[in-house]
Amino acid sequence: MIELSEQQSIANGRVALVTGAARGIGLGIAAWLISEGWQVVLTDLDRVRGSQVAKVLGDSAWFIGMDVADEAQVTLGVAEVLGQFGRLDALVCNAAVADPRNITLESLDLAHWNRVLAVNLSGPMLLAKHCAPYLRAHGGAIVNLASTRARQSEPDTEAYAASKGGLLALTHALAMSLGPEVRVNAVSPGWIDARDPAARRAEPLSDADHAQHPAGRVGTVEDVAAMVAWLLSKNSGFVTGQEFVVDGGMSKKMIYRD
Repeated sequence: MIELSEQQSIANGRVALVTGAARGIGLGIAAWLISEGWQVVLTDLDRVRGSQVAKVLGDSAWFIGMDVADEAQVTLGVAEVLGQFGRLDALVCNAAVADPRNITLESLDLAHWNRVLAVNLSGPMLLAKHCAPYLRAHGGAIVNLASTRARQSEPDTEAYAASKGGLLALTHALAMSLGPEVRVNAVSPGWIDARDPAARRAEPLSDADHAQHPAGRVGTVEDVAAMVAWLLSKNSGFVTGQEFVVDGGMSKKMIYRD
């Protein structure tokens, strides 16, 4: 399911809540933070997988099911975290609906549009709302996982692009409202190979996939996790309201054909 490094962690007493953490980037962030000594609460709609990965991650991981678009579930989940650990130092909003079907505008159902915005945009707002008092108490930080799709698009991705663009605006708005006690930043990944290790080995990406990136390769969940971990650390204490693009340089590359 997942593979962990042999790096040993030393508990640092801090508690982080990571949403959408049952797989992919969210799971990678959770594993990285645990390696740095964090106690991590993983949340996801997939309760079965979430519980499984929390067991694999060990004693520093704890799982609760949550639909981030449901304020009642967010309220209950945050209360569970505080009841279990008595504090909250960091919030990582990664849960998102990423629709690979690329629904055409003419076929875009309003219910689907509303669900994407509810999870991808309203969810981070609700989590910030209910976590803010506890983050303030410990000089905490929030990191929102946006996307390079907030600034560039392919056809038929209106709901996803709009939600991620809104998330960037929400990020700097929260930074102004919650500062100076709480810092709020966003990370915008590009192409990240977030598949499980077994799937990556079974179907490796092509040389052309990697070569098109100015950095020479497609990104990994660890690339994103390292940036998130830095933004949650005291080393980034003068950084708030910002977007950090982790895309191997693709969004700066001119792609006109000769």
